[in-house]
Amino acid sequence: MDFLPIGAWAALAGLITGSAFGLAARLGDFCTLGALESAVWGGDQRRLRLWGIVLATAIATTQGLALAGLIDIAASQYHRISWSLGGSLAGGLIFGYGMALAGNCGFGALARAGGGDIRALIVAVVMGISGFFVLSGPAAPLRLWLFPQDFDAPPQGILHDAAQLGLSPVVVVVVLVLGLLGWALSCAPLRHSPRMILWGVVAGLAVTFAFWSTSRLAAISLDAVPVEGPSFTAPLGRAILYVMTSSGSGLSFSTGLVFGVILGGLGGALLRGLFRWEACEDPRELGRQLSGAVLMGIGGVIAIGCSVGQGLSGFAALAWSGPVTLAAISLGGLIGLRRLIGGDAAVD
Repeated sequence: MDFLPIGAWAALAGLITGSAFGLAARLGDFCTLGALESAVWGGDQRRLRLWGIVLATAIATTQGLALAGLIDIAASQYHRISWSLGGSLAGGLIFGYGMALAGNCGFGALARAGGGDIRALIVAVVMGISGFFVLSGPAAPLRLWLFPQDFDAPPQGILHDAAQLGLSPVVVVVVLVLGLLGWALSCAPLRHSPRMILWGVVAGLAVTFAFWSTSRLAAISLDAVPVEGPSFTAPLGRAILYVMTSSGSGLSFSTGLVFGVILGGLGGALLRGLFRWEACEDPRELGRQLSGAVLMGIGGVIAIGCSVGQGLSGFAALAWSGPVTLAAISLGGLIGLRRLIGGDAAVD
């Protein structure tokens, strides 16, 4: 591995992970907001139940490799930072509401940008900037005062708490995985959609690949590369910084991840014949989407992750923040969608 800098290897791992996610979005219709909207207002639960496939795959493979000593889950932010219930709830609600206003989460915006949607690209850029505004910018002291973070967290998480009750980690993982699979496959229309199931499995495996590859790189680099799963709040800001200051910031997993989703979105759009340039023609629509992007950046940093960063990666790591934040994001998204569909805001 000496012929490439460690940052380049991390970026390559991110590129592979992001490309898989971009393809899953375009070819498997994997989308957080779309799942909520089609299930509640469209009468089609396939995209919502697809989350069961993605989560079951990610949890089974991530925890399996962790138990085998091949993934250092304890070194990820989901277990290193003390969990804040208030941060998960407040950040998740803000993020979810912003997601509804913007029409996409950060991951979905990148995938759509790869298909030629300039509006989505603007949403992703604004989300990245607003996220860094509260992560390390002028609003960071206020965020830390309201939601303090302890980076020397004691052992925590679903498996740790289950062990305190005398439950086997293997049993807990198996029950969770079977429960999610049962919930997903009890939907007959999803069972008859092998394409969606296939790409749901790919998205779940991409989460595990991210944890495994960064665990390997962390061990080789003496923790110069952090152990992380895919997330799309702070990584957006890091990718923007790389584009502007590549000679100083260097390559990272986040950089590769962001550009990988765009690349996967482009490939998926071309394969399905869906690539077309799109722009915003209504100033009110653009204003709503940008407002949503700002809220997503703020909420994602407060919750320490987005619908993918917490709802998928955090859930796969079996941190309490994962399912709690995902539930809060879903509630915030439903509130935002209800307001939009009720006609109180401009809709597409």
